[in-house]
Amino acid sequence: MEFDWSVISDALPALLRGAKLTVLITIAGLVGGTLVGVLFGLMRAYGNKPVRTIGLLYVGFVRGTPIVVQVMFIYFALPVLLGIRVDAMTAAVASIIVNSGAYIAEIVRGAFLSVPRGLREAGVALGMPTWRVLAFVVGPVAFRRMTPPLGNQFIVSLKDTSLFIVIGVGELTRQGQEIMASNFRAVEIWTAVAVIYLLLIGVLTLTLRTVENRMRIL
Repeated sequence: MEFDWSVISDALPALLRGAKLTVLITIAGLVGGTLVGVLFGLMRAYGNKPVRTIGLLYVGFVRGTPIVVQVMFIYFALPVLLGIRVDAMTAAVASIIVNSGAYIAEIVRGAFLSVPRGLREAGVALGMPTWRVLAFVVGPVAFRRMTPPLGNQFIVSLKDTSLFIVIGVGELTRQGQEIMASNFRAVEIWTAVAVIYLLLIGVLTLTLRTVENRMRIL
């Protein structure tokens, strides 16, 4: 069978719509996931025992279950338990928030705890409140250290959006599946899908590398 480039050109508009949705889900999910991760990461690093336990339970539960199970639970089980309707897009974004938040929490915890204790003690000795010490003294150093692992997690979360095919979200993989089901040109369609994912991840990687270089202390 010959590779037919016209198949890709015909499918490209639909694939790009799927890619756009993939990016939107990723951005929305990672913004929420970063906020959740910072919160639980600081809880795990500096909270008292009950607070640390809550953080540990959240991280342990999320990291111990696949994201596809999490999205299925949010989409199918949560409406039954709470009596509310959850649409597919909401379930997709929520699952990225919940899943990435747990991994980011561990990244944040490790980064903050890796900063020498003397730096925090110096800020406290100057009379700064704890939140200012964490935000303006310890935080910038910790952020430099967490940038590479955060980048890895962002890339993983972008690729995880392909699993939302199970609930019918029209992201890139779903679009590819629907097009392939109509024309049976699996080689061309999945090649195009793979290339688009590579381009998205390449742009994200370049952006993160630029941020990392700017944060580097010479």
